[in-house]
Amino acid sequence: MKIFDIAQLAEADKVTIEKQEISSTELMERAATLVFNDIHSKLNGAQIPIKIFCGIGNNGGDGLVIGRLLLEHGYQVTVYVVNYSNNRSEDFLINYEKIKEVNNDWPITIKGEDDFPELSEKDFIIDAMFGIGLNRPLEDWVGKLIHYINKSKAFIAAIDMPSGMFADKIPNETQPAIKANVTITFQSPKLIFFLPQAAEYIGDMQVIDIGLDREYLAKTIVNKQLINKPEAQLLYRQRTNFAHKGDYGHALIIGGSYGKIGSISLTAMAALKTGAGLVTIFSPKCGYQILQTVLPEAMVLTDKSEMMLNSIEFDLEPDVICFGMGAGTSKETTSAFEEILIKTKKPMVIDADGINILSKNKQFLKELPENSILTPHPGELERLVGTWKDDFDKLYKVKKFSKKHKVIVVIKGAHTITVFKDDLYINNTGNPGMATAGSGDVLSGVITSLISQQYEPLIAAVFGVYLHGKTGDIMAKEMSYEGLIAGDLATNIGRSFLDLFKKEMQSEGN
Repeated sequence: MKIFDIAQLAEADKVTIEKQEISSTELMERAATLVFNDIHSKLNGAQIPIKIFCGIGNNGGDGLVIGRLLLEHGYQVTVYVVNYSNNRSEDFLINYEKIKEVNNDWPITIKGEDDFPELSEKDFIIDAMFGIGLNRPLEDWVGKLIHYINKSKAFIAAIDMPSGMFADKIPNETQPAIKANVTITFQSPKLIFFLPQAAEYIGDMQVIDIGLDREYLAKTIVNKQLINKPEAQLLYRQRTNFAHKGDYGHALIIGGSYGKIGSISLTAMAALKTGAGLVTIFSPKCGYQILQTVLPEAMVLTDKSEMMLNSIEFDLEPDVICFGMGAGTSKETTSAFEEILIKTKKPMVIDADGINILSKNKQFLKELPENSILTPHPGELERLVGTWKDDFDKLYKVKKFSKKHKVIVVIKGAHTITVFKDDLYINNTGNPGMATAGSGDVLSGVITSLISQQYEPLIAAVFGVYLHGKTGDIMAKEMSYEGLIAGDLATNIGRSFLDLFKKEMQSEGN
C-alpha cells in the first residue's frame, strides 16, 4: 500500500473532483458518509452520548456531515464548533447550514475555556477539529481543550488524524494532540502513524477508501510503502519442481562466544527453515558440540579459539555471510571482523555485535559491501548513527547513513522500517510477543536465507521482515504474547509461507 504525502493527497482530491465531475462538497459527503457507516455498524443504534468537536475547516466539515447523519438516524448527538478563527472553509459553511436544517440547536460554538462542555468517561467523542490540515501552532485555549478532552477518559475517534498532530512533527507538551482510541483516516495511512513516539496518539488505525482517482494513485510515485500480505505475495519466488539444494544457496553464519551460542543457533535454524540450501555456522570451539547436536542439518566450522572469535578462516565460497550474533566486541573479534569486511565483496547481513563493532570503529564503514543489510535495535541504531531529536530526525539520519554507505538499514520495532536511501518500507506484521530475547537473531537468519536464495538484498530485507512478523502473529494466536519465544519463530517460519496464499488455496479447493 502506498503511503502518500499530504500534498499528494490534496492533489488526489483535486484530480478526483475534476475527473469524476463532482464538487468538493460531494467528495466530503462521500468520505464522511463512509465514516458514519462504520460508526453506525458498530454502535448499531446504541443510545450513548456522542459529542463531536468540529473545527472550521474541511475536517470540521467532515464532522458536521457525520453529526448530521447520526442525528438523522436517531442517535444522542451534541455537535460543537471550536471557533479558533474567523476563517471558515466553503465546505464547512455548506454543511453547517445542512446540520442546522436537521436540528437548529446544533452546533454549539466554543470560543474559549468558559465554553468547555461537561465530559464523561461514558461519552463517545469524535474529534474533527483539524485533521491533516493543521499547519500552525494551536491557540492557547484550544490546546487546553485538547488536554481537557484527553483527561475525560472517554472513547475518542479521530477523523483522518488526531487534532493537534502535524503530519511531520511529533506532538509534545507545548503542542498537545488528541490521544485517540482509534484514528479513522482517509485513503492512505500517514507516515507518522507508524512511528513509536506517535503511538499513544493514534490508537488503532483504520483506513477508509473514499474513492480517490485510481489512475492518479497508481501513477503517483511515493517513497513510502506499507507492506501487507498483497505486497508480500508479489515478492515471493516460487520454487521449480527440478530444483536441488544448490539452487538455494549457501549461507555462512558467523558469531557466538562462550555462553552465547544460542544466538547463532537461532539464526541458523531460521535460515534453514526459510529455505537456504546449505547453512554453515562458524563459531568458537565451545559451540561445536552444541551446534552439531541442536542443528544436525547445518555444518559447523570452528575458530582456533575456545571462547571467542579471533581468527575466522574458512575454505568455502558462501552466497552470503551473516555476522554478529553473540560475537562480542573484543579486540580479537574486532580484528577478525575487519578482515571479513575487507575480503567480502557480496552483500552481508550484519546484526548485534557486528553493528556494535562498526559503531566503535567507524573507519570500518568504508569496507561495507554495497547493499549490505544492517538490522539494529534502537540502542544499536543510536550508537551507529548518533542521537536524534525525534522519530522524524531518526529517519533523516538513517536515510543519510544509507545513502552515504550504500547499505540497507532495518530499524527494528513495532512497525519495523526498512530504509534504503530515501525509500521507506513499513512492515505491518508482528506483535508485542516478539519482544523477546533472540527474536532479532531469527530475523537475521530469515533475511540471510532469502539472499542465499538469490532474492535481491532489498527484497530479502522487506520480505524477510514481513515473514518474521507474520510468523509471530500466527504463533501468538496459539501461544499468547507472553508464551512466545524466539525458538517458536525460528522453527515455524514455514507457516508464514503457507499463509501467503492461504485464501487462494482454499478457494481452489471449493
